[in-house]
Amino acid sequence: MNTKNIDGEALGRGIAVVTGASSGLGRVYTDRLAKRGYDLLLVARRKDRLHILAQDLQKEYGIQANIIVADLGLATDLNRVANAIAGDERVTVLVNNAGTASFVPSVAMTLPDLDTQLNVNARAVSHLSLAVLPEFLRKNAGTIVNIGSVLSFSALPVSASHSATKAHVMLFTIGLQQELAETKVRVQLVLPGNTATEIWDVAGIDSDAIDQATVMTAEDCVDAALAGLDQGEAVTLPSVEDSTLWSEFDAIRNKMLEASQRSQPASRYGISAKAPKHPLFGR
Repeated sequence: MNTKNIDGEALGRGIAVVTGASSGLGRVYTDRLAKRGYDLLLVARRKDRLHILAQDLQKEYGIQANIIVADLGLATDLNRVANAIAGDERVTVLVNNAGTASFVPSVAMTLPDLDTQLNVNARAVSHLSLAVLPEFLRKNAGTIVNIGSVLSFSALPVSASHSATKAHVMLFTIGLQQELAETKVRVQLVLPGNTATEIWDVAGIDSDAIDQATVMTAEDCVDAALAGLDQGEAVTLPSVEDSTLWSEFDAIRNKMLEASQRSQPASRYGISAKAPKHPLFGR
């Protein structure tokens, strides 16, 4: 069967791997990718949901959907998923969607909650991306979609750890894009704002207390992300109307890096420049 892949090119069915597939953005991604003709590998913790989802997708779209029940916060489960997809030439798309949140002041956060955020939001994205990359590079084809957050470039009094994990996703993805710039392997960074998913319940936030005018549906978020990917966007912010804002932010970010490349303290610190030591006499 010939279908359209994410880049719009005709090809035989490949497998799209979606983490956090049982709900929220992940569940919508499975529907949209199945509709495009991809077979699926669904990864999530809840076995019952995965079984029902796989059956529904196979029945509706005539694709093959397999599941891996795994908690990506556990090293053994993460390694099991990474080993399952590494070197599999059938895998053509990886959507690193699984995520978790605990929105509390840092002093009130338990170490297990901190570790879970670090493992699911950051470590899993890196491990699974690196699992598929060698085969993607060998084929010079493949797509990685990393779901970050607008909190990757901002932090709230209750989001220090969560924002830090999403900053990892942002910079890791940007770095991969630079590494792969001369290849046909695509890496997209998706930065949603407030989205109607179960993560609010996980984070302990009353979603009814959030201004609903700021909340996007999961369906709209994924459809915008896929439209951005189809249009060739490296970074997609589904809810940001002014697309130049990211370019301005990115330019300032790089300007800050460039401005830091000097050997002397900034003049505002009042530290006089020391005379360079003679290479032979040390003065």
